[in-house]
Amino acid sequence: MATLDVDQKFLGQFAKNLDYHNPFVAAFLFKILGLSVNLSKPLLRARRLRKLDITRDTKSLGLYHHIIWLSREGLVMLEDWVLPEVAEYAELRVLAYKLKASFYHIFVLFHNDPRTNQIVVPTYSRPPGIASPQMNGHAVGDSKGKAPVRDPPGLGSSSPERLMNGGPVGGSLPPGLAPVSIPKPTGSFLLPAKDYIPTASNCFAEAAHLADRLLPGSHPLRLSVKLEYCAFLFDCVKDYDGARRLAKLAIADVYNAEEGIDDEMFEDASQLVRILGRMARRGLPSATPSSTPGMGSSSTVGTRSTPVMGAGAIPAATPSPGMENPI
Repeated sequence: MATLDVDQKFLGQFAKNLDYHNPFVAAFLFKILGLSVNLSKPLLRARRLRKLDITRDTKSLGLYHHIIWLSREGLVMLEDWVLPEVAEYAELRVLAYKLKASFYHIFVLFHNDPRTNQIVVPTYSRPPGIASPQMNGHAVGDSKGKAPVRDPPGLGSSSPERLMNGGPVGGSLPPGLAPVSIPKPTGSFLLPAKDYIPTASNCFAEAAHLADRLLPGSHPLRLSVKLEYCAFLFDCVKDYDGARRLAKLAIADVYNAEEGIDDEMFEDASQLVRILGRMARRGLPSATPSSTPGMGSSSTVGTRSTPVMGAGAIPAATPSPGMENPI
């Protein structure tokens, strides 16, 4: 879906321009635009509630089901009626593949199995001869220098002596202590619950490749693709270094671009560059100056010059909360 204001603006322009030449595709572009606008506020609310248990039937699940259902319908319209018709339009093609990656990004955030915010508690089996944490009420290895108490020989093995004494065979769990299976998300009736991270990763990689090949480095759509790709790598894949590296490369491409852009595209690119600058420093212990062009110095975007993130830079308008942490 079109999560950023830049995406929605370009999507509306493409739908309007195609209304005469290809009204069929234009109609679906308008539908996806309306779907994106309707989903903007629910997505912001759901981002704050995403750590709740979505396997239980609570009132907040209606919000998740609404998001999943609309995202599924938008993806169907995009894949069936828009993507086959955009091969000859460079900008629209990039945006369409970016929208596809955005829909799968939503599935990863709110409907992935396993969930991206799920905490896995590992279990360990002690090898034979390793000291038990506690035996006969005494801690192992106290401060007085006593030798630690060790398990009897054969612990954890299926030796005849252990079988005769009634011990577990091969370290298997006793009856009634089988691993607990995590319930499936309640929205499985809308969309299969599975791991969508590989599919989303491939979609983002394809959209980024098309943006690099078809659009100049300072184009807002190219920056929009890189920005959401960074958010996906950071929040879902947990590749923090990769997300910061991608943001720095996108900023470097902007200031190395030689193509000229108009005033409106310049404002959009400048805003996205500032957000990418924050993404490049996201998760770091302190905001230290970076050597990346445009971060802490005065550089050019396209054919214009502007101070970006510098000490004496003129602060720009603060972006909306939805752009601070894009979905």
